[in-house]
Amino acid sequence: MASVTGPEIERLIQLLARVPGLGPRSARRAALQLIKKREQLLAPLAEAMRVANERILTCSVCGNVDTSDPCTLCRDPKRDPTVLVVVEDVADLWALERAQATMGAYHVLGGVLSALDGVGPKDLDLDRLVARVAEGVVKEVVLALNATVDGQTTAHYVTELLAPYGVKVTRLAHGVPVGGELDYLDEGTLAAAMRQRTAL
Repeated sequence: MASVTGPEIERLIQLLARVPGLGPRSARRAALQLIKKREQLLAPLAEAMRVANERILTCSVCGNVDTSDPCTLCRDPKRDPTVLVVVEDVADLWALERAQATMGAYHVLGGVLSALDGVGPKDLDLDRLVARVAEGVVKEVVLALNATVDGQTTAHYVTELLAPYGVKVTRLAHGVPVGGELDYLDEGTLAAAMRQRTAL
């Protein structure tokens, strides 16, 4: 198909199409909207991206991304340092924060164990996790990992790794989502919900 725009706009569309959640059509619509509202959207977005590119850091404590180190969450005095929530990725940390699910501290592993993808223990931020637990402040480690084979493998590995420190290790409950209808759930979710049922 012949291009209807110059190479600069095509490049903008191609870059936008690489963003998760945006396909080629959505990228074209987004690019058109940015171009139409250059002063209100495109120029401020370009400036925000330039500043973010220059100032984004990875927190040396938890692994979150921020413009300061330690990050905003690690500097928050209202956080409970005795509860450490372990997540696979920064996106998971942000999801828990959006849900206001915990006031504990975080630790980003940077992935999960996966033999198929060649990800082993040395590829994850496990040494720093163990060091944080070894300090003796953490009383509970919450494994907030995805309910996948790789997530469960990682959870078991981390549990064994932390066993010598006598810290309580818990994981997120699995089962029926809030507002979910039983008829639409898969068998694995229903089985997990039955195993983890609680008293009313």
